[in-house]
Amino acid sequence: MTDSEFLDLVDTLLGTIEARAERLDADVSAERSGNVLNLEFDDGSKIVINSQVALHEMWMAARSGGFHFRWQDGVWRDSKSGEEFLAMLSRLASEHAGSPIDLSAKA
Repeated sequence: MTDSEFLDLVDTLLGTIEARAERLDADVSAERSGNVLNLEFDDGSKIVINSQVALHEMWMAARSGGFHFRWQDGVWRDSKSGEEFLAMLSRLASEHAGSPIDLSAKA
């Protein structure tokens, strides 16, 4: 994959997360600066998502730790567990918010 292809995938992923976060009833704010997206929750906690172009990875930092994702078979997968990015993000966002949040639904 070229850097350009990677950056296109990054832009699509971050745009998807932003759009889905805006539609949530939960109190989550999404703020993007370039290829960094911050999701902030009512309690002040954050999930930070950013791209690592040199490694062609997406990184996510949450209260429970840091995670690295690689593009595999058409989806972003955690390099250790294999969990899909949006599924993990939904799970971690739910933990931060203290209520169910689904960022994987297309709605």
